[in-house]
Amino acid sequence: MKLDITLNNQAFAFGSIRELYSKANDEKSGDMNAGIAASNSTERVAAKMLLAGLTLKDIYENPAVPPEKDSVSKIIYGDLDNETYGKVKDWSVGELREFILSDKATGPVLSALGQGLTSEMIAAVCKIMGNLDLIVAASKIRNVARANSTLGLKGRLGVRLQPNHPTDDIGGILASMKEGLSFGSGDALVGINPVIEDVKVICDVMNSTWDFLRKWQIPTQNCVLAHISSQMKAVESGGRADILFQSLAGSQKGLEAFGVSIELLDEAYSMGRESCTSQGPNFMYFETGQGSELSSNSHHGCDQVLMESRCYGLARHYDPYMVNTVVGFIGPEYLRNGYQITRAGLEDHFMGKLHGISMGCDVCYTNHMDANQNDMENLAVLLSCAGVNFLMGLPMGDDVMLNYQSTSFHDNATLRQLLGLRPTPEFELWMEKMGLMADGKLTDMAGDATIFERTP
Repeated sequence: MKLDITLNNQAFAFGSIRELYSKANDEKSGDMNAGIAASNSTERVAAKMLLAGLTLKDIYENPAVPPEKDSVSKIIYGDLDNETYGKVKDWSVGELREFILSDKATGPVLSALGQGLTSEMIAAVCKIMGNLDLIVAASKIRNVARANSTLGLKGRLGVRLQPNHPTDDIGGILASMKEGLSFGSGDALVGINPVIEDVKVICDVMNSTWDFLRKWQIPTQNCVLAHISSQMKAVESGGRADILFQSLAGSQKGLEAFGVSIELLDEAYSMGRESCTSQGPNFMYFETGQGSELSSNSHHGCDQVLMESRCYGLARHYDPYMVNTVVGFIGPEYLRNGYQITRAGLEDHFMGKLHGISMGCDVCYTNHMDANQNDMENLAVLLSCAGVNFLMGLPMGDDVMLNYQSTSFHDNATLRQLLGLRPTPEFELWMEKMGLMADGKLTDMAGDATIFERTP
Protein backbone atom coordinates (compact mmCIF):
# COMPACT_ATOMS: atom_id res chain seq x y z
CA MET A 1 0.00 0.00 0.00
CA LYS A 2 1.71 3.14 -1.28
CA LEU A 3 1.48 6.15 1.05
CA ASP A 4 4.23 8.39 -0.35
CA ILE A 5 4.58 10.43 -3.54
CA THR A 6 6.70 13.20 -5.06
CA LEU A 7 4.71 16.02 -6.64
CA ASN A 8 6.15 19.27 -8.03
CA ASN A 9 9.53 18.27 -6.61
CA GLN A 10 7.99 17.95 -3.16
CA ALA A 11 7.99 14.66 -1.26
CA PHE A 12 4.83 13.74 0.62
CA ALA A 13 4.55 10.80 2.99
CA PHE A 14 1.45 9.90 4.99
CA GLY A 15 1.73 7.91 8.19
CA SER A 16 -1.51 5.92 7.85
CA ILE A 17 -4.51 5.37 5.63
CA ARG A 18 -6.50 7.44 8.12
CA GLU A 19 -4.17 10.40 7.58
CA LEU A 20 -4.39 9.91 3.81
CA TYR A 21 -8.20 10.08 3.96
CA SER A 22 -8.07 13.30 5.97
CA LYS A 23 -5.55 15.04 3.75
CA ALA A 24 -7.44 14.02 0.59
CA ASN A 25 -10.66 15.62 1.81
CA ASP A 26 -11.80 18.89 0.24
CA GLU A 27 -11.22 21.86 2.51
CA LYS A 28 -13.54 21.84 5.54
CA SER A 29 -13.20 24.11 8.55
CA GLY A 30 -13.95 21.19 10.89
CA ASP A 31 -10.98 19.18 9.63
CA MET A 32 -8.80 22.28 9.90
CA ASN A 33 -9.88 22.92 13.48
CA ALA A 34 -9.21 19.28 14.33
CA GLY A 35 -5.67 19.59 12.94
CA ILE A 36 -6.07 16.81 10.39
CA ALA A 37 -6.58 18.73 7.11
CA ALA A 38 -4.04 19.11 4.33
CA SER A 39 -1.72 22.06 4.93
CA ASN A 40 -2.13 23.33 1.36
CA SER A 41 -3.66 22.44 -1.99
CA THR A 42 -0.53 20.64 -3.22
CA GLU A 43 -0.60 18.24 -0.27
CA ARG A 44 -4.34 17.74 -0.87
CA VAL A 45 -3.74 16.81 -4.52
CA ALA A 46 -0.92 14.46 -3.52
CA ALA A 47 -3.22 12.71 -1.07
CA LYS A 48 -6.00 12.42 -3.67
CA MET A 49 -3.56 10.89 -6.18
CA LEU A 50 -2.38 8.29 -3.68
CA LEU A 51 -5.94 7.56 -2.59
CA ALA A 52 -6.97 6.96 -6.21
CA GLY A 53 -4.27 4.28 -6.43
CA LEU A 54 -5.33 2.30 -3.35
CA THR A 55 -7.32 -0.86 -3.96
CA LEU A 56 -10.62 -1.59 -2.32
CA LYS A 57 -8.89 -4.53 -0.67
CA ASP A 58 -6.39 -2.10 0.90
CA ILE A 59 -9.29 -0.19 2.40
CA TYR A 60 -11.08 -3.33 3.58
CA GLU A 61 -7.96 -4.65 5.31
CA ASN A 62 -7.11 -1.33 6.96
CA PRO A 63 -10.30 -0.05 8.61
CA ALA A 64 -10.04 3.47 9.98
CA VAL A 65 -11.90 2.27 13.09
CA PRO A 66 -11.46 -1.50 13.65
CA PRO A 67 -14.69 -3.54 14.03
CA GLU A 68 -13.44 -5.23 17.18
CA LYS A 69 -13.30 -1.81 18.87
CA ASP A 70 -16.42 -0.13 17.47
CA SER A 71 -20.01 -1.33 17.10
CA VAL A 72 -20.67 0.85 14.04
CA SER A 73 -17.71 -0.69 12.21
CA LYS A 74 -18.95 -4.12 13.21
CA ILE A 75 -22.33 -3.46 11.58
CA ILE A 76 -20.74 -2.02 8.42
CA TYR A 77 -18.50 -5.07 7.95
CA GLY A 78 -21.23 -7.51 8.99
CA ASP A 79 -23.72 -6.13 6.44
CA LEU A 80 -21.25 -6.22 3.52
CA ASP A 81 -22.27 -8.30 0.48
CA ASN A 82 -19.08 -10.35 0.36
CA GLU A 83 -19.86 -11.88 -3.03
CA THR A 84 -20.08 -8.45 -4.67
CA TYR A 85 -17.03 -7.21 -2.77
CA GLY A 86 -15.05 -10.23 -3.98
CA LYS A 87 -15.67 -9.23 -7.59
CA VAL A 88 -14.32 -5.69 -7.18
CA LYS A 89 -11.79 -5.93 -4.37
CA ASP A 90 -8.83 -5.56 -6.72
CA TRP A 91 -10.18 -2.36 -8.29
CA SER A 92 -8.40 0.83 -7.40
CA VAL A 93 -10.41 3.73 -6.03
CA GLY A 94 -9.73 5.51 -9.33
CA GLU A 95 -11.10 2.56 -11.29
CA LEU A 96 -14.19 2.55 -9.08
CA ARG A 97 -14.78 6.22 -9.94
CA GLU A 98 -14.39 5.56 -13.65
CA PHE A 99 -16.87 2.69 -13.49
CA ILE A 100 -19.44 4.68 -11.49
CA LEU A 101 -19.39 7.43 -14.12
CA SER A 102 -19.45 5.06 -17.11
CA ASP A 103 -22.54 4.20 -19.14
CA LYS A 104 -22.26 0.60 -17.91
CA ALA A 105 -23.08 1.75 -14.39
CA THR A 106 -26.84 2.08 -14.55
CA GLY A 107 -28.92 2.70 -11.46
CA PRO A 108 -29.62 -0.98 -10.69
CA VAL A 109 -25.96 -1.85 -11.27
CA LEU A 110 -24.81 0.85 -8.85
CA SER A 111 -27.42 -0.17 -6.29
CA ALA A 112 -26.06 -3.72 -6.33
CA LEU A 113 -22.44 -2.54 -6.31
CA GLY A 114 -23.01 -0.32 -3.28
CA GLN A 115 -23.96 -3.31 -1.15
CA GLY A 116 -20.45 -4.70 -1.74
CA LEU A 117 -18.67 -1.53 -0.61
CA THR A 118 -17.86 -0.52 2.93
CA SER A 119 -18.59 3.04 4.01
CA GLU A 120 -14.88 3.87 3.88
CA MET A 121 -14.66 2.74 0.23
CA ILE A 122 -17.63 4.95 -0.61
CA ALA A 123 -16.05 7.90 1.21
CA ALA A 124 -12.75 7.29 -0.59
CA VAL A 125 -14.25 7.45 -4.08
CA CYS A 126 -16.28 10.50 -3.05
CA LYS A 127 -13.06 12.34 -2.17
CA ILE A 128 -11.65 12.04 -5.70
CA MET A 129 -14.88 13.09 -7.44
CA GLY A 130 -15.75 16.61 -8.54
CA ASN A 131 -19.12 18.19 -7.84
CA LEU A 132 -20.44 17.34 -11.31
CA ASP A 133 -19.26 13.74 -10.82
CA LEU A 134 -21.26 13.57 -7.60
CA ILE A 135 -24.38 14.95 -9.28
CA VAL A 136 -24.18 12.63 -12.30
CA ALA A 137 -23.48 9.53 -10.22
CA ALA A 138 -26.23 10.19 -7.66
CA SER A 139 -28.77 10.98 -10.37
CA LYS A 140 -28.50 7.42 -11.69
CA ILE A 141 -29.57 5.79 -8.43
CA ARG A 142 -33.19 5.47 -7.29
CA ASN A 143 -33.64 4.23 -3.74
CA VAL A 144 -37.39 3.87 -3.22
CA ALA A 145 -38.95 3.60 0.24
CA ARG A 146 -42.54 3.43 1.40
CA ALA A 147 -44.53 4.22 4.54
CA ASN A 148 -47.94 5.75 3.66
CA SER A 149 -46.44 7.39 0.58
CA THR A 150 -43.73 6.27 -1.82
CA LEU A 151 -40.48 8.24 -1.73
CA GLY A 152 -37.70 8.25 -4.31
CA LEU A 153 -39.46 7.54 -7.61
CA LYS A 154 -38.01 9.12 -10.75
CA GLY A 155 -39.55 12.48 -11.59
CA ARG A 156 -40.62 13.11 -7.99
CA LEU A 157 -39.32 15.54 -5.38
CA GLY A 158 -40.61 15.01 -1.85
CA VAL A 159 -40.75 17.61 0.91
CA ARG A 160 -40.47 17.10 4.66
CA LEU A 161 -42.82 19.69 6.17
CA GLN A 162 -41.32 21.10 9.40
CA PRO A 163 -44.02 23.09 11.26
CA ASN A 164 -41.99 23.78 14.40
CA HIS A 165 -43.27 26.15 17.10
CA PRO A 166 -41.25 27.93 19.83
CA THR A 167 -43.64 26.77 22.60
CA ASP A 168 -44.90 23.48 21.09
CA ASP A 169 -48.30 25.13 20.70
CA ILE A 170 -50.59 22.67 18.89
CA GLY A 171 -52.56 25.45 17.20
CA GLY A 172 -49.38 27.03 15.85
CA ILE A 173 -48.07 23.69 14.62
CA LEU A 174 -51.33 22.94 12.82
CA ALA A 175 -51.41 26.41 11.25
CA SER A 176 -47.99 25.88 9.69
CA MET A 177 -49.02 22.38 8.63
CA LYS A 178 -52.09 23.69 6.81
CA GLU A 179 -50.11 26.33 4.93
CA GLY A 180 -47.39 23.87 3.94
CA LEU A 181 -49.79 21.15 2.82
CA SER A 182 -51.72 23.66 0.71
CA PHE A 183 -48.47 24.49 -1.14
CA GLY A 184 -47.72 20.78 -1.76
CA SER A 185 -45.14 20.38 1.02
CA GLY A 186 -45.33 17.45 3.43
CA ASP A 187 -45.64 14.52 1.03
CA ALA A 188 -42.43 13.00 2.39
CA LEU A 189 -43.18 13.60 6.08
CA VAL A 190 -44.69 15.98 8.59
CA GLY A 191 -41.93 16.13 11.20
CA ILE A 192 -41.91 18.36 14.28
CA ASN A 193 -38.87 19.14 16.45
CA PRO A 194 -40.25 19.59 19.98
CA VAL A 195 -38.92 22.29 22.27
CA ILE A 196 -39.55 20.28 25.43
CA GLU A 197 -38.30 16.71 25.87
CA ASP A 198 -41.46 15.70 27.72
CA VAL A 199 -43.40 12.51 27.01
CA LYS A 200 -46.80 14.19 27.39
CA VAL A 201 -45.85 16.99 24.99
CA ILE A 202 -44.50 14.46 22.50
CA CYS A 203 -47.67 12.41 22.83
CA ASP A 204 -49.88 15.47 22.27
CA VAL A 205 -47.95 16.53 19.15
CA MET A 206 -47.98 12.98 17.79
CA ASN A 207 -51.73 12.56 18.25
CA SER A 208 -52.78 16.02 17.07
CA THR A 209 -50.83 15.71 13.81
CA TRP A 210 -51.90 12.09 13.34
CA ASP A 211 -55.58 12.99 13.87
CA PHE A 212 -55.35 15.88 11.40
CA LEU A 213 -53.74 13.78 8.67
CA ARG A 214 -56.34 11.04 9.07
CA LYS A 215 -59.25 13.48 9.23
CA TRP A 216 -58.28 14.90 5.85
CA GLN A 217 -57.12 11.53 4.47
CA ILE A 218 -53.68 12.93 3.61
CA PRO A 219 -51.34 10.17 2.37
CA THR A 220 -48.21 11.09 4.28
CA GLN A 221 -46.70 10.29 7.69
CA ASN A 222 -46.13 12.06 11.00
CA CYS A 223 -43.06 12.03 13.23
CA VAL A 224 -41.89 13.89 16.34
CA LEU A 225 -38.13 14.36 16.37
CA ALA A 226 -37.49 13.88 20.07
CA HIS A 227 -34.85 11.47 21.40
CA ILE A 228 -35.72 7.94 20.36
CA SER A 229 -36.17 6.80 23.97
CA SER A 230 -38.72 9.58 24.57
CA GLN A 231 -40.62 8.66 21.41
CA MET A 232 -40.74 5.04 22.52
CA LYS A 233 -42.17 6.07 25.89
CA ALA A 234 -44.74 8.25 24.12
CA VAL A 235 -45.83 5.37 21.88
CA GLU A 236 -46.14 3.13 24.94
CA SER A 237 -48.32 5.85 26.49
CA GLY A 238 -50.70 5.94 23.53
CA GLY A 239 -48.91 8.23 21.10
CA ARG A 240 -49.57 7.45 17.45
CA ALA A 241 -46.46 7.69 15.28
CA ASP A 242 -46.09 6.67 11.65
CA ILE A 243 -42.30 6.98 11.77
CA LEU A 244 -39.66 6.86 14.55
CA PHE A 245 -36.63 9.16 14.47
CA GLN A 246 -33.07 9.38 15.76
CA SER A 247 -29.89 11.32 14.99
CA LEU A 248 -26.93 9.10 14.15
CA ALA A 249 -23.15 9.30 14.48
CA GLY A 250 -20.45 7.38 12.63
CA SER A 251 -18.82 5.79 15.67
CA GLN A 252 -19.88 4.00 18.83
CA LYS A 253 -18.45 6.84 20.92
CA GLY A 254 -20.45 9.35 18.85
CA LEU A 255 -23.65 7.38 19.39
CA GLU A 256 -22.98 7.33 23.11
CA ALA A 257 -22.65 11.14 23.04
CA PHE A 258 -26.21 11.17 21.64
CA GLY A 259 -27.36 8.83 24.40
CA VAL A 260 -27.83 5.99 21.93
CA SER A 261 -26.51 2.46 21.51
CA ILE A 262 -26.92 -0.22 18.86
CA GLU A 263 -29.06 -2.14 21.34
CA LEU A 264 -31.42 0.85 21.72
CA LEU A 265 -31.64 1.29 17.93
CA ASP A 266 -32.44 -2.41 17.59
CA GLU A 267 -35.21 -2.04 20.17
CA ALA A 268 -36.62 1.02 18.41
CA TYR A 269 -36.56 -0.74 15.05
CA SER A 270 -38.53 -3.64 16.52
CA MET A 271 -41.02 -1.23 18.08
CA GLY A 272 -41.40 0.59 14.76
CA ARG A 273 -42.29 -2.61 12.95
CA GLU A 274 -44.81 -3.56 15.61
CA SER A 275 -46.32 -0.23 16.70
CA CYS A 276 -45.84 2.43 14.00
CA THR A 277 -49.13 3.27 12.33
CA SER A 278 -47.95 3.70 8.71
CA GLN A 279 -48.33 0.94 6.14
CA GLY A 280 -44.56 0.48 5.82
CA PRO A 281 -42.45 -1.51 5.23
CA ASN A 282 -40.04 1.33 6.15
CA PHE A 283 -40.53 2.91 9.58
CA MET A 284 -37.27 4.65 10.57
CA TYR A 285 -36.03 8.21 9.99
CA PHE A 286 -32.42 9.21 10.68
CA GLU A 287 -30.61 12.54 10.58
CA THR A 288 -26.90 13.15 10.16
CA GLY A 289 -24.56 16.02 9.32
CA GLN A 290 -20.82 16.45 8.77
CA GLY A 291 -18.99 17.44 11.92
CA SER A 292 -21.06 15.85 14.67
CA GLU A 293 -18.32 13.36 15.57
CA LEU A 294 -15.71 16.12 15.69
CA SER A 295 -17.93 18.13 18.02
CA SER A 296 -18.05 15.23 20.52
CA ASN A 297 -14.40 14.18 20.02
CA SER A 298 -15.56 10.81 18.73
CA HIS A 299 -14.01 10.92 15.24
CA HIS A 300 -10.98 8.68 15.99
CA GLY A 301 -8.75 11.07 14.06
CA CYS A 302 -10.88 10.71 10.91
CA ASP A 303 -12.21 13.49 8.72
CA GLN A 304 -15.81 14.67 8.43
CA VAL A 305 -16.62 12.95 5.13
CA LEU A 306 -15.39 9.57 6.30
CA MET A 307 -17.37 9.71 9.53
CA GLU A 308 -20.48 10.92 7.69
CA SER A 309 -20.26 7.99 5.28
CA ARG A 310 -20.13 5.63 8.25
CA CYS A 311 -23.44 7.11 9.45
CA TYR A 312 -25.01 5.87 6.23
CA GLY A 313 -23.48 2.44 6.70
CA LEU A 314 -25.19 2.30 10.07
CA ALA A 315 -28.46 3.71 8.74
CA ARG A 316 -28.87 1.12 5.98
CA HIS A 317 -28.80 -1.62 8.58
CA TYR A 318 -32.29 -0.47 9.61
CA ASP A 319 -33.79 -0.08 6.11
CA PRO A 320 -35.00 3.49 6.82
CA TYR A 321 -37.84 5.34 5.16
CA MET A 322 -35.63 8.42 4.96
CA VAL A 323 -32.22 9.78 5.94
CA ASN A 324 -31.64 13.52 6.09
CA THR A 325 -28.27 15.27 6.13
CA VAL A 326 -28.82 18.58 7.93
CA VAL A 327 -25.94 19.96 6.00
CA GLY A 328 -25.35 23.48 7.36
CA PHE A 329 -26.89 23.29 10.80
CA ILE A 330 -23.93 22.63 13.10
CA GLY A 331 -22.16 25.88 12.27
CA PRO A 332 -19.02 27.48 10.81
CA GLU A 333 -16.74 25.46 13.08
CA TYR A 334 -17.36 22.53 10.71
CA LEU A 335 -18.58 24.07 7.43
CA ARG A 336 -17.49 27.67 7.23
CA ASN A 337 -19.15 29.06 4.11
CA GLY A 338 -21.49 28.50 1.18
CA TYR A 339 -18.86 26.66 -0.84
CA GLN A 340 -18.19 24.14 1.92
CA ILE A 341 -21.92 23.61 2.55
CA THR A 342 -22.51 23.00 -1.16
CA ARG A 343 -19.68 20.50 -1.39
CA ALA A 344 -20.83 18.69 1.76
CA GLY A 345 -24.42 18.48 0.54
CA LEU A 346 -23.37 16.89 -2.75
CA GLU A 347 -20.96 14.52 -0.99
CA ASP A 348 -23.53 13.39 1.55
CA HIS A 349 -26.25 12.85 -1.04
CA PHE A 350 -24.00 10.75 -3.28
CA MET A 351 -22.67 8.66 -0.39
CA GLY A 352 -26.16 8.02 0.95
CA LYS A 353 -27.43 7.03 -2.48
CA LEU A 354 -24.55 4.59 -3.09
CA HIS A 355 -25.25 3.03 0.32
CA GLY A 356 -28.75 2.26 -0.97
CA ILE A 357 -30.76 4.50 1.34
CA SER A 358 -33.61 6.94 0.71
CA MET A 359 -31.60 10.14 0.91
CA GLY A 360 -32.68 13.74 1.41
CA CYS A 361 -31.09 16.99 2.50
CA ASP A 362 -31.92 19.92 4.73
CA VAL A 363 -30.34 22.65 2.60
CA CYS A 364 -29.68 25.09 5.42
CA TYR A 365 -27.37 27.49 7.19
CA THR A 366 -27.14 29.32 10.50
CA ASN A 367 -26.94 33.10 10.60
CA HIS A 368 -23.36 33.22 11.91
CA MET A 369 -21.99 31.40 8.83
CA ASP A 370 -20.52 33.00 5.72
CA ALA A 371 -23.47 31.85 3.63
CA ASN A 372 -26.73 33.28 2.34
CA GLN A 373 -30.00 32.34 0.71
CA ASN A 374 -28.49 32.37 -2.79
CA ASP A 375 -25.99 29.70 -1.73
CA MET A 376 -28.84 27.55 -0.48
CA GLU A 377 -30.95 28.06 -3.59
CA ASN A 378 -27.98 27.00 -5.74
CA LEU A 379 -27.51 23.82 -3.70
CA ALA A 380 -31.23 23.03 -3.80
CA VAL A 381 -31.17 23.18 -7.60
CA LEU A 382 -28.05 21.00 -7.79
CA LEU A 383 -29.50 18.38 -5.45
CA SER A 384 -32.81 18.35 -7.30
CA CYS A 385 -30.90 17.69 -10.53
CA ALA A 386 -29.03 14.92 -8.71
CA GLY A 387 -32.31 13.19 -7.85
CA VAL A 388 -32.55 13.96 -4.14
CA ASN A 389 -35.51 12.15 -2.56
CA PHE A 390 -36.66 15.13 -0.49
CA LEU A 391 -35.87 18.61 0.74
CA MET A 392 -37.30 20.58 3.67
CA GLY A 393 -40.33 22.85 3.75
CA LEU A 394 -40.52 25.66 6.34
CA PRO A 395 -42.74 28.77 6.48
CA MET A 396 -40.71 31.41 4.59
CA GLY A 397 -37.66 29.14 4.95
CA ASP A 398 -37.16 30.33 8.54
CA ASP A 399 -37.39 27.97 11.50
CA VAL A 400 -38.75 30.07 14.37
CA MET A 401 -37.84 27.44 16.95
CA LEU A 402 -34.40 26.18 15.86
CA ASN A 403 -33.35 29.61 14.52
CA TYR A 404 -31.81 28.62 11.21
CA GLN A 405 -32.60 29.10 7.51
CA SER A 406 -33.72 26.34 5.15
CA THR A 407 -35.90 25.87 2.06
CA SER A 408 -39.43 27.31 2.01
CA PHE A 409 -42.76 26.05 0.74
CA HIS A 410 -42.34 28.48 -2.18
CA ASP A 411 -38.80 27.22 -2.95
CA ASN A 412 -39.96 23.63 -3.28
CA ALA A 413 -42.93 24.54 -5.45
CA THR A 414 -40.58 26.52 -7.70
CA LEU A 415 -38.07 23.66 -7.95
CA ARG A 416 -40.80 21.26 -8.98
CA GLN A 417 -42.10 23.65 -11.62
CA LEU A 418 -38.61 24.50 -12.92
CA LEU A 419 -37.45 20.90 -13.27
CA GLY A 420 -40.73 19.20 -14.11
CA LEU A 421 -40.87 17.28 -10.81
CA ARG A 422 -43.97 16.23 -8.86
CA PRO A 423 -44.89 15.21 -5.30
CA THR A 424 -45.18 11.54 -4.34
CA PRO A 425 -47.90 9.91 -6.47
CA GLU A 426 -50.26 9.28 -3.56
CA PHE A 427 -49.96 12.88 -2.36
CA GLU A 428 -50.44 14.26 -5.87
CA LEU A 429 -53.75 12.43 -6.13
CA TRP A 430 -54.84 13.97 -2.82
CA MET A 431 -53.83 17.44 -4.03
CA GLU A 432 -55.86 16.95 -7.21
CA LYS A 433 -58.87 15.90 -5.13
CA MET A 434 -58.47 19.05 -3.03
CA GLY A 435 -58.17 21.26 -6.10
CA LEU A 436 -54.59 22.24 -5.29
CA MET A 437 -52.93 20.64 -8.34
CA ALA A 438 -53.90 19.74 -11.88
CA ASP A 439 -51.71 18.05 -14.51
CA GLY A 440 -48.69 18.31 -12.23
CA LYS A 441 -49.01 22.07 -11.68
CA LEU A 442 -50.30 24.05 -8.72
CA THR A 443 -53.67 25.72 -9.18
CA ASP A 444 -54.71 29.18 -8.03
CA MET A 445 -55.92 27.57 -4.78
CA ALA A 446 -52.40 26.55 -3.79
CA GLY A 447 -51.24 28.23 -0.61
CA ASP A 448 -54.78 28.86 0.61
CA ALA A 449 -54.88 27.24 4.04
CA THR A 450 -58.58 28.06 4.39
CA ILE A 451 -59.34 24.91 2.41
CA PHE A 452 -59.07 23.14 5.77
CA GLU A 453 -62.00 25.16 7.14
CA ARG A 454 -64.35 23.15 4.96
CA THR A 455 -65.90 19.83 5.80
CA PRO A 456 -63.31 17.15 4.98
